[in-house]
Amino acid sequence: MKILLQKNEFLEKLESSSRFTSSKLSSSTSLQGVCLIGEEKKINFYSTDLNYYYHSVLKNEADDKFKIIIEPKKIIEFLSLLPEAKIETDIKEKAIVITQGKIKGQFPLFSNQDFPFPPKNTEERQKIKTSFFKENLPFLFFAVSGDETRPVLTGVNFVTNDESLQLVATDGFRLSLLTLKRDLPFASMIIPAGFLINAQRFISKELEIEFSYLKNEKLLAFFIGDNDIYVRMIEGEYPPFEKVIPTEKKTTVTIDSDEFLRSVKLVSVFSKEFSNIVIMEVEKESVKFVPKVGQGEEDVVYQEAKIEGEPQKIAFNYKYLIDFLSQTSKKKIIIELLRSDAPAVFKIEGVNNFFHIIMPVRIQE
Repeated sequence: MKILLQKNEFLEKLESSSRFTSSKLSSSTSLQGVCLIGEEKKINFYSTDLNYYYHSVLKNEADDKFKIIIEPKKIIEFLSLLPEAKIETDIKEKAIVITQGKIKGQFPLFSNQDFPFPPKNTEERQKIKTSFFKENLPFLFFAVSGDETRPVLTGVNFVTNDESLQLVATDGFRLSLLTLKRDLPFASMIIPAGFLINAQRFISKELEIEFSYLKNEKLLAFFIGDNDIYVRMIEGEYPPFEKVIPTEKKTTVTIDSDEFLRSVKLVSVFSKEFSNIVIMEVEKESVKFVPKVGQGEEDVVYQEAKIEGEPQKIAFNYKYLIDFLSQTSKKKIIIELLRSDAPAVFKIEGVNNFFHIIMPVRIQE
């Protein structure tokens, strides 16, 4: 069975599908592969790791019917080295052969008997503008945990009430909180951040997408062009993040974001060998940044700032500062401090619905 395909179109679908396969060696081979199902004038692409499901369609001129599972990594590497031209795919009993001119590659097939497909969606679809994701989620992703032993922290927590929708992300050392009007069709849930990051890749050219909840399966489905993406929502109790939000302050610092970022990067050169700790000393009209050791007149960066309240001395992991400041280019940053061992609140001037909290590092005087 031979099918002619545009190389770039086939490669693009394979690359998208491969992002949703399982990378665990203990998984069955079907979860590590991409399932191709040929129907009249189209090929369906399916992949899953049982938490994510992906489906897309590639139109073609053939009417051949088939069902195979391929290992995508080697085929993607092979196709990426071919020039842009049509390829011929020959589906055999135990292999797929890809030919372009005098170049030929043969790739084995996986067993296709136990491939799990996404459930049928019978729920109502709702629409949402992609600007919601593009404008809001970058403020959250960097604060999400990568520790899979605490699954709830690897997701973005959507918290709804009568008037607002709160989006929360934390890894236990820092926290981002964004508050939006309750005019978006989301319910309270924890959505894996990895899924939202993957979904971002598909919405770059879209102004609006559809989504729906599959309540019985506890799945959220996004429909983006000819791509259908499903994710299993994270179950568990999100930590009571409200308890770490300070209710008072003694010092407020207003500082230029770009200069702040440059200062932290400069001092980080000397902090990398000492637990990545940067000490921030708030004085009358400026902020002094020094590495954990030394703390004399060497390896010091001074920056002008507007200071309200009493002097403070507080230490942070500089990586957390850089992650936050990288999202706030050309803005003024407002820092609210209570004391050296209390969470510090970082706000962006003119952005009233967002703040970021970083836990300080304890240092010996």
